[in-house]
Amino acid sequence: MGKMAGQSIQQIAAALGAEVFGDGTIRVTGLAEPAQAGPDDLAMAMRPAYAADLAKGHARAALIVADIDWRALGLAAAIVVARPRLAMACVTQAMDHGPLIAPGIHPSAVIDASAEIGPGAAIGPFVVIGAGAVIGARARIASHVSFAEGAMIGDDALVMQGARVGARVVIGHRAILQPNCVIGADGFSFVTPQTSQVEKIRQSLGQDDAAVSPQSWQRIHSLGSVAIGDDVEIGANATIDRGTIADTVIGNGTKLDNMVHVGHNVRIGRDCLLCGQVGIAGSVKIGDRVVLGGQTGVADNLEIGSDVVTGASTIILSTVPPGRALLGYPAVRMESQVEMYKNLRRLPRLAQAVAELKKAVFKSDKTP
Repeated sequence: MGKMAGQSIQQIAAALGAEVFGDGTIRVTGLAEPAQAGPDDLAMAMRPAYAADLAKGHARAALIVADIDWRALGLAAAIVVARPRLAMACVTQAMDHGPLIAPGIHPSAVIDASAEIGPGAAIGPFVVIGAGAVIGARARIASHVSFAEGAMIGDDALVMQGARVGARVVIGHRAILQPNCVIGADGFSFVTPQTSQVEKIRQSLGQDDAAVSPQSWQRIHSLGSVAIGDDVEIGANATIDRGTIADTVIGNGTKLDNMVHVGHNVRIGRDCLLCGQVGIAGSVKIGDRVVLGGQTGVADNLEIGSDVVTGASTIILSTVPPGRALLGYPAVRMESQVEMYKNLRRLPRLAQAVAELKKAVFKSDKTP
């Protein structure tokens, strides 16, 4: 349950652009689920199942949708919203004061003399900022964060505990970096002196599985970095590799969930959403507003068009046109995958029917 300085129901509704019913002068100091709500909480009862729990709590006011009878629920006031999750975004933003990071620079921080720290920035304990790094105005940097040489982050950024920002990485304004994310590690790029078994299998699709002469992997060094736009969020333990020659790029407004991996040379467009454990191999190009469901995998050197959406655990092995909804391994249109799954479940009945037909045919072939 969040706590805040008291606000009236009318003030909250005005911020949401929503309609108020009942006593708009009631003041609340926190948000709560209906069953746990106290008299000073705004209960989040935006579904009938949640609204039914209001009787278990003590809320006087609630956030509801239009088809809920607020009077019958014993409320003194209600805010009616048309789009519950959007209302949640607005209300929780107003309630969230963020982590406690003391203003100024903590004495234990190690900051190179050539680094630039913007006005109003807050630098927490044991932060390390390398030569030529630039920290924007009002940026908040929590403990144990490191910025390598030449790294830059824009104004109003929030960088949480243990995040690592590599050399020459450039991050835009209002970025949010969650704990232990790593931006700008080496790309996973290796080559063998002669044609490797992997290359042969990719060419023959496994038809040629003869052994090759023993040889070792040779590193291809990563000389590029990572360029990240404005309003980007990077989840906890997410990793973004730097490019081989050019930068790995992430566009404005894109959000990465926890444990997402972005390989070297990848280019991601604007306002994309990459859910937990998404893995993108090297040199993939992704358009704008793409949503990749959890555990989606993308093979290297592919292009995914704008507005593509994938279901969880989808594996993309070929280029995807814009606007497609995909599911499965290998990825196909979502409706096709659902139909394939239905047919797969019908196979036992089909096999039984075929067996019965075979039996009937063989019987009919017998001479009297």
